[in-house]
Amino acid sequence: SKPPISITVVEARQLVGLNMDPVVCVEIGEDKKYTSMKESTNCPYYNEYFVFEFHVPPDVMFDKILKLSVIHSKNLLRSGTLVGTFKLDVGTVYSQPEHQFYHKWAMLSDPDDITAGCKGYIKCDIAVVGKGDNIKTPHKANETDEDDIEGNLLLPEGVPLERQWARFYVKIYRAEGLPKMNTSIMANVKKAFIGENRDLVDPYVQVVFAGQRGKTSVQKSSYEPIWNEQVVFTEMFPPLCKRIKVQIRDSDKVNDVAIGTHFIDLRKIANDGDKGFLPTMGPAWVNMYGSTRHYTLIDEHQDLNEGLGEGVSFRARLLISVAVEILDTTSTEIVSSTEVQVEPVSNISEVKEFFLFGSFLEATMIDRKIGDKPISFEVTIGNYGNQIDGVSKPTAAKKKKKEGGGESDEEESELIQQNSSEDEADDDGDLVSVSSTPPMKPVITDRNYFHLPYFEKKPCIYIKSWWQDQRRRLYNSNIMDKIADKMQSVGMFLMNTVRDKLKMVQNFLHRLRFLADEPQHSIPDVFVWMMSNNKRIAYARIPSKDILYSIVDEETGKDCGKVKAVFLRLPGKKGFGPAGWTVQAKMEMYLWLGLNKQRKDFLSGLPNGFEENKAPRRSPCLQSQVFQLRAHMYQARSLFAADSSGLSDPFARVFFSTHSQVTEVLSETLCPTWDQLLVFDDVELFGEAGELRDDPPIIVVEVYDQDTVGKAEFIGRTFAKPITKMCDEHYGPPRFPPQLEYYQIYRGNSTAGDLLAAFELLQVRGRAELPPIDGPTDSERGPILPVPMGIRPILSRYRIEVLFWGLRDLKRVNLAQVDRPRVDIECAGRGVQSALIQNYKKNPNFSTLVKWFEVDLPENELLHPPLNVRVVDCRAFGRYTLVGSHAVTSLRRFIYSPPDKTHNNWASAGRPTHTMQDAFLLLFISITRDYIFVLVWGIQTMDFYYLTRSLIRRSFLYPQNEEKEEKKKKKKKKKGEVEEDDETDESMLDWWSKYFASIETLMEVRDRFCSILFYSILFYSVYNKELEAEYDNFEDWLHTFNLYRGKAGDDDEAALDDDRIVGRFKGSMCMYKLPLSEEITREVGFDPNMGMFQSIPHNDPINVLVRIFVATDLHPADVNGKADPYVVIKLGKSELKDKENYISKQLNPVFGKAFDMEATFPMESMLTVSVYDWDLVGTDDLIGETKIDLENRFYSKHRATCGIANSYSVHGYNVWRDPMKPSQILAKLCKEGKLDGPHYGPGGRVKVANRVFMGATEIEDENGMFLTYNEHLALTVLKHWEEIPRVGCKLIPEHVETRPLLNPDHPGIEQGRIEMWVDMFPMDMPAPGPAIDISPRKPKKYELRVIIWNTDEVILEDDDYFTGEKSSDIFVRGWLKGQQEDKQDTDVHYHSLTGEGNFNWRFVFPFDYLMAEEKIVISKKESMFSWDETEYKIPARLTLQVWDADHFSADDFLGAIELDLNRFPRGAKTAKQCSINMVQNQAELPCISIFKQKRVKGWWPFVARDENDEMELTGKVEAELHLMSAEEAEKSPVGLGRNEPDPLEKPNRPDTTFLWFLSPLKAIRYLVCNRYKWLIIKIIVALLLLMMLGLFLYSMPGYLVKKLLGA
Repeated sequence: SKPPISITVVEARQLVGLNMDPVVCVEIGEDKKYTSMKESTNCPYYNEYFVFEFHVPPDVMFDKILKLSVIHSKNLLRSGTLVGTFKLDVGTVYSQPEHQFYHKWAMLSDPDDITAGCKGYIKCDIAVVGKGDNIKTPHKANETDEDDIEGNLLLPEGVPLERQWARFYVKIYRAEGLPKMNTSIMANVKKAFIGENRDLVDPYVQVVFAGQRGKTSVQKSSYEPIWNEQVVFTEMFPPLCKRIKVQIRDSDKVNDVAIGTHFIDLRKIANDGDKGFLPTMGPAWVNMYGSTRHYTLIDEHQDLNEGLGEGVSFRARLLISVAVEILDTTSTEIVSSTEVQVEPVSNISEVKEFFLFGSFLEATMIDRKIGDKPISFEVTIGNYGNQIDGVSKPTAAKKKKKEGGGESDEEESELIQQNSSEDEADDDGDLVSVSSTPPMKPVITDRNYFHLPYFEKKPCIYIKSWWQDQRRRLYNSNIMDKIADKMQSVGMFLMNTVRDKLKMVQNFLHRLRFLADEPQHSIPDVFVWMMSNNKRIAYARIPSKDILYSIVDEETGKDCGKVKAVFLRLPGKKGFGPAGWTVQAKMEMYLWLGLNKQRKDFLSGLPNGFEENKAPRRSPCLQSQVFQLRAHMYQARSLFAADSSGLSDPFARVFFSTHSQVTEVLSETLCPTWDQLLVFDDVELFGEAGELRDDPPIIVVEVYDQDTVGKAEFIGRTFAKPITKMCDEHYGPPRFPPQLEYYQIYRGNSTAGDLLAAFELLQVRGRAELPPIDGPTDSERGPILPVPMGIRPILSRYRIEVLFWGLRDLKRVNLAQVDRPRVDIECAGRGVQSALIQNYKKNPNFSTLVKWFEVDLPENELLHPPLNVRVVDCRAFGRYTLVGSHAVTSLRRFIYSPPDKTHNNWASAGRPTHTMQDAFLLLFISITRDYIFVLVWGIQTMDFYYLTRSLIRRSFLYPQNEEKEEKKKKKKKKKGEVEEDDETDESMLDWWSKYFASIETLMEVRDRFCSILFYSILFYSVYNKELEAEYDNFEDWLHTFNLYRGKAGDDDEAALDDDRIVGRFKGSMCMYKLPLSEEITREVGFDPNMGMFQSIPHNDPINVLVRIFVATDLHPADVNGKADPYVVIKLGKSELKDKENYISKQLNPVFGKAFDMEATFPMESMLTVSVYDWDLVGTDDLIGETKIDLENRFYSKHRATCGIANSYSVHGYNVWRDPMKPSQILAKLCKEGKLDGPHYGPGGRVKVANRVFMGATEIEDENGMFLTYNEHLALTVLKHWEEIPRVGCKLIPEHVETRPLLNPDHPGIEQGRIEMWVDMFPMDMPAPGPAIDISPRKPKKYELRVIIWNTDEVILEDDDYFTGEKSSDIFVRGWLKGQQEDKQDTDVHYHSLTGEGNFNWRFVFPFDYLMAEEKIVISKKESMFSWDETEYKIPARLTLQVWDADHFSADDFLGAIELDLNRFPRGAKTAKQCSINMVQNQAELPCISIFKQKRVKGWWPFVARDENDEMELTGKVEAELHLMSAEEAEKSPVGLGRNEPDPLEKPNRPDTTFLWFLSPLKAIRYLVCNRYKWLIIKIIVALLLLMMLGLFLYSMPGYLVKKLLGA
């Protein structure tokens, strides 16, 4: 099953553009899905969910590009304009922790406009969640931290927040060695007509990166095309797409096919460190591999050429380079060269001659299907050595270098003339490449496999080839591999000492392995093909770096000059699934690759005693060693079930060299104990003794299932290396006798069990020296040798007691129902049978509870054989049918350990470790009227001051019914000064306030001190998983074993084990060594019939009242991302459907329901809670279901019947739910555990089993009277029950559990989760009270009144026709988010010349609000076709916009502000103080909530984005927000706008707001006064001055004359 990709688009913010109608498009590969359209908003809220499913291999899926884009107003008529996109590949999501991004902001950018910067953000969840992963659905009690966009960008770790634009240049120079892509018939026809011989391929190169693709031109008819072109991509850097795909394709009139594909991983060609570099590569040759080279019309391995799966043959090599250039978006000269042509690259490095030598030392395990014809082997490197479909000769003049590697068919018979003397080694004029072994007929090994008789003479191959000398890169790669290998072996050694260091080492190791993979291979890999009848049968691919030779030891490849076992397999898809499990052939090979001039060393690594033969191509052998192999086959466990009974009849076959032997067949078991020694005599191995000792050949063990008809079925195989003893060594410790070891058995890629065995290889010179095989041949089993004493485990006597409880859910066998089942238990050949159940329908429990048997088991726990549980049905006439079986692989958890008497009574022997919730101290608090008394007792390493302070701060443990004032004070303390006056009433608190408080505490648990106060009155535990997961499946004494029948499925068929479950056996085991100490059996009341299972309740049927509470359900289901869910509850035969109350179109419905059912255990013990999707037509679909085994809960010591509350109250929302009071529960527990107590003492103390607990004793009843009870004391003990010695365990607190919903059609993938809990009350006890009311909170009705008083500094949009003046006709529009349809506008303030507008206008927005979740609740029909209204929960945000009204064209949008009503900046006192900072630095400014302030007045800025995407201030608004509850609003109603009641006065607007053509004089006067006022004043002043000057000049002479004459 391929993991689906699920995407939730939550909302978008800061979208660039004016007044847009955004739609989000989610695109993966070719699939597109769209959200709905939101009108006129830059920050739409969607909360829509999409699922994409792909049925492709993971590699292909991880390369798919996921693209989120925002489109502005897409509708039927227009396609919309793109605002911005965000891209990443699916692989990036998958490599995240938990394979998901949760609530992250994706930053949008526009690839066509790279200077623009960020185009907005989308908040989304993306998950690639497969089987068994869970989708995160954390509760967000508050979402403030996610509003910090910068801190939550959707980027993987280590990617910088500011990404830049970059150009990626992929340059493509030339290719060589292309295969034929056309049939020769056509070519011959052409040749006849045109008379020229053409190459049969028309190649071009296609490059795909980040969802974009580019291609080069097509080079017609060329095996060695030359392009010299480049493909340029523009993409953000670092890119979130890891791989560039380069593909050579063959252009064809019908359809183009891929010739070969290469992926370039950008991480491998870049370094992000301080000395880092951008992705850079080449120019380098990349080798492409794919299907075999001969051309067929329909290539069965075409997928391999597309890059899926491991290529089985060399296809071509391509010279390319990659470079990245970061663009400086500020500069104007951004358009750099994108032309296609690039200058050809000169030769990268010199071409050198390489020499490849190989020798086949043995070929065994050849599949019998091909055993009848002669077989040869061919080795190729690139096209060199390929004789069938190798180099297609280019028609151009042949190059010299091709001739050297020419085909060698004719020279088959020639002898190799070569002197081995070193001085003449260089003179290799005559040395001809020989790439294949002579054909030979295989010989039979056993009935499944053949081998080739390579004894004295081993065939060899020699190949010369020419490559660019890039060995240095491969050497570095080898050095890193060796470091990593070394680290791994040291790492295993350090395993137990340093855990944290180990983590570091592993990360480092991972990085080393990643770096060691060299992206610029120059030398192609070596392929070994097995040929039969000139057809290619099976292959092995050997990386060239592994066999590369270097003078320096560290640089040499790990397999160079060593004898290695190589397994051949079928090519392509054939190699997967059952066909690929059989080995095609096993080779022991010796390979050496190096420069031709280093050739003298090529034999240095062959096992000593080989020497090159000048005669035909074999190397004869001087030395052969004779050995005896002893295979000690002890047992296997957890084998694959190969028969329809769910069992197998296994036997093992051991292969070594050319020998094979089998063990005996053991019928009907998955855990065979063969206990058999297989001896292989006279095994002849070639090579030098020392080598064989350190690196002996591999042993292959195959396990088969014997069938009565037909051939044995393959179960799995494993490999082992024997421990070797040469004749001069002593047979004794430390190496001998060998230890039994577990070897994992593999079947394809999946595991199919373990084999416990030991292998020793002993050199034989004469018979006498061999250590004797002791132990007679087994008389019962004929000539079978058992495993000898020193190796087989030491046994001791154990007694195994089995508790038989009952059988559940048995399915039909052969169409008949199971009626009289019995359970058989078997372990190591001994066993016991349960009593027969007489009537399974009536009572599926066993009448006799405990039985036991004795058996000899190994002392070492790891070697314990499995215990088999089988259920058979007894039919008439003494027939038995197998119903199902279960193998308990490890008995470890059932081993009985006696309690440790040395411990003092303070701690129990097997005391559980503390979890987060059991804080380290015991706190008891009693509050009386005047003072708070805190007793802190037993603190360990805690900050005392902090503690007491926080206690006193939370001193609301027992609220009192005092006068109102005190109550208000207390309540204020209680919620940390958050609550409002009207919230203080006790009656306001309900179950949900407790729920949300608990969730918040859960969020705070990270804070160490909050964990101490994890329980206080308001809280209970919220488990974000099933209760079973927290309490070990409630298997504290009763275990559940699944019974299986039928063949196991293989991974590929995705047949889950769940389909094989045919029922469940309930019971337990207890094993202990005999004899048992006396103390236990001597204890009081020891019932010998019950053995170790003392004090276990009886399993008679019992009636129980089950009360199920379903609170909320999380996560989506329907195709359109919405569902209409309702709950169905099944228990036994009864079923409750809550279909009437389905919740329309919801992803996160809140059910808030309690259901009561009556049940009888054990018949009805499996509770199924399912959520269905209501459909108007057709049947309702199952979304998912969860199953709860009530029986285990009911009988568990953790007391899972009814959670223990944190405090004992008699009334209110926190009332005690259990019919038994705490003191009664405590007394019952003490009696059952045979404990002394409880003894209540004065001063709030209670003593239980030598432990003293203290606590408050007062309790308040409905009338506020205080009564003294022991209930609080008892409750304190219950909350710390795990501290009681011997019997203590954690009792389940009052809780809510979160259970995943699963759907059988999508096995293993969560379909959502449900929060719920279950209470159970036995019917023979007093009846419990009525169920708590957990019905969902009804939203509270509010009315928000917004008065727009004035605006100021609004930007001016219009030009006047006559005067050319700037002015605006301003109006303000407002709405609450999600209610755009109900938007309200003020009247228009015409012709404002200063940007000032006066409105005195009132908006009234009624809305429903959920205080706890801080969300507005809206109910509306989704579309005209919807059947009923859908409820949406939307954050409370008020949007105000300022507009310029136009008469004839559309109104112009000027600016907007969005206020989150829970957190918005306080308005400025005056227009001057109001600045754009109030929007930009919202995080730093003090924020207020309208729900607390109720009334706010001030100035707020309007903002919009300019051309450069910068925020700019486009106006200011003076507004007053007034929030009233619906009741208050009814008492003081107001009118909309300026209407009655409570009208606002008319604004005092300047006269120019009237249009100039209505009152021209006024307008002119205004113009004159306003615009030219200063000019006119200046002119007048100037005129006055001039007049005065004139007068002065005019009167001056007369005056002077007068003065002079003295008149």
